[in-house]
Amino acid sequence: MKMKVLFLCTGNSCRSQMAEGWARALKGDVLEVYSAGIEKHGLNPRAVRAMAETGVDISAHTSKTVAELGPIHFDYVVTVCGHANEHCPLFPGKAKIVHVGFDDPPQLAKTAKTEEEALAHYRRVRDEIRAFVETLPASLEKKMSDTTTATAPKRLAFFERYLTVWVFLCMVVGVTLGKLFPGATAALSKLEFGHGSQVNVPIGVLLWLMIYPMMLKVDFGAIGGIAKRPKGLMVTLLVNWLIKPFSMALLAWVFMQHVFAPWIAPEIAKSYTAGLIILAAAPCTAMVFVWSYLTDGDPIYTLVQVAVNDLIMLVAFAPLVMFLCGVAHVVVPAKVLITSVIVFIVIPLSAGWLTRTALLKSHGPKWFDQNFLPKFHPVMVGALLLTLILIFAFQAQNLTSRWFAVLLIAVPIVIQVYFNSGLTYLLMRRLRVAHNVAAPGALIGASNFFELAVAVAITLFGADSPAALATVVGVLVEVPVMLSVCKLCNRTQHWYQTD
Repeated sequence: MKMKVLFLCTGNSCRSQMAEGWARALKGDVLEVYSAGIEKHGLNPRAVRAMAETGVDISAHTSKTVAELGPIHFDYVVTVCGHANEHCPLFPGKAKIVHVGFDDPPQLAKTAKTEEEALAHYRRVRDEIRAFVETLPASLEKKMSDTTTATAPKRLAFFERYLTVWVFLCMVVGVTLGKLFPGATAALSKLEFGHGSQVNVPIGVLLWLMIYPMMLKVDFGAIGGIAKRPKGLMVTLLVNWLIKPFSMALLAWVFMQHVFAPWIAPEIAKSYTAGLIILAAAPCTAMVFVWSYLTDGDPIYTLVQVAVNDLIMLVAFAPLVMFLCGVAHVVVPAKVLITSVIVFIVIPLSAGWLTRTALLKSHGPKWFDQNFLPKFHPVMVGALLLTLILIFAFQAQNLTSRWFAVLLIAVPIVIQVYFNSGLTYLLMRRLRVAHNVAAPGALIGASNFFELAVAVAITLFGADSPAALATVVGVLVEVPVMLSVCKLCNRTQHWYQTD
């Protein structure tokens, strides 16, 4: 059986195409060769010309992303540029990742004064790639000591690793501030954008600072790249939009208004129900990347799932909340809800998309990923922590005086997370979806956009309302429960390996 090798670079336009051409020409008897990019930038005509000079024709090659290749179990993935090495996705099976960097001919050619001078850069890199390919497959085995396998233990960054601790510390700080300075907390909770908008100023600003960086990462152009593997996306969308909101509404109605009726007043039960409906009405857009990482997920596929969910959220969030709250006999002011969607979803999503599009065009993907995006990570972290502190400060009285209610509210949230993640995971297995799509899909299917939910609940019902408290409980519950789902997915990976 031939060894399967993938050559990976940023745009699958030059170096990886040359490597594929050489490998097919020189090692086709022992290697099954592919090439792809983190993105696709089109086949470079100078690369085609340089290869043609040696008798290797790559003019029929097409530029493609990893997602377009489908679930191939590669033996080796060779990254031929630094950007691809840093952003290398995870692959099914036990693909060994090897980095062999080559200079970027298009970048070098920018300073060339003549076409011949530009082609000289392509010829040099072409010959260097040939020299490397001639050593295959033996040289790949020698690089095993520098190889990272797709099943290596995952290690989160410092902030994500201790996320549960940060949430707990924010709760302590927020509740303490709310108790010590009730007047200041109340004043902050009443600040709104314009008279009658009910959109809280500090929460709104902080949410923008969280959502805008999230949206910068979303590549809507990648959606078309998974046309060959739509089943995972379809299952996730089914659960996210047609099952999860309704299952949460049902669980909230059953538990808040019936099972727990002896301990909860009817009007407060309705408000808790509304908060739980809002919590489950939109899937998460940020933490799912952490969950995907922890379960060896395909990051490109995860990105596409988030992008599609964001587009659907623009039009589906408000109608879902209105309908389900109406069924639960909870009055929701339509004007205020629509304002919330515009402020908390449309504006940051549009701003992120416009910024991404403009900067990718003017500076390129390498600069955008390596120089621009990293600057926003501390901003997003700081905004999240301050948002949590404010939320807990606004809810200080409820959290300390209604601790039993907090436990009751947690029950339907925990049930819906396990139910929807389990349903998604098993449907994916039934449809023979790869584990690196199924596991993150299960977590996306059960996830809640709790930052948005808290902001909307505060806008609709007030900072100290029972509805807002219900969404805050979602913040407390989500992280530890989702981490347990990650562990379950990892322990059951063998279910998929046998398919």
